Amino acid sequence: MAKRSAPEVNAGSMADIAFLLLIFFLVTTTIPKDSGINRKLPPMEPPNDDEVVIKQKNIFTVLINGKDQLLVEDELMELKDLRKAAIEFLDNGGGTDAAGNRCDYCKGKRDASSSDHPDKAIISLKNERETSYAQYISVQNELVAAYNDLRNIRALEVGPRKGFSDMDFVKMEENYKDAKFNGNKEKLKEVIDQIRKEYPEKLSEVQ
Repeated sequence: MAKRSAPEVNAGSMADIAFLLLIFFLVTTTIPKDSGINRKLPPMEPPNDDEVVIKQKNIFTVLINGKDQLLVEDELMELKDLRKAAIEFLDNGGGTDAAGNRCDYCKGKRDASSSDHPDKAIISLKNERETSYAQYISVQNELVAAYNDLRNIRALEVGPRKGFSDMDFVKMEENYKDAKFNGNKEKLKEVIDQIRKEYPEKLSEVQ
């Protein structure tokens, strides 16, 4: 008696199924992105043989210890008072810039023992290994907010003279990025660059 041959399995559609599964996973898979702090680094400067001397009064030192306590200019300070202290330092205007010009837009006390000019003012943020990440971020947010507050005040002064009334610095940047903004973007960019130059963000982070 002749043996019956085993029926063959139709595998012709297996390649199509594998291809469809591949497409499915490519479309539905979400690749996690690393989250971090958005920080714009300063541009590279050519090497200079002349050593740059920075006066101690132009450095605003903020230290976060392992217990999340703030030591600002060698004095204990609460987080809620940090922004005001940073603004007073940045806007002091007690001297001149590198070109010898006084800050005619600064509204600080012009204390000779504090920063000379916003262009020279540097904020040094240091932390210890035991410092919590949450406290570090909170401190950095307050320091960045100090720059933003000064820029917003300056924008409300410069803006009306350039045709941008009732527009703080944050709003200026939003409008510049907005494709539907009907104003003069070139002039708006000039105002933004001017304010950034007047209050340059010089935040040095050291661990």
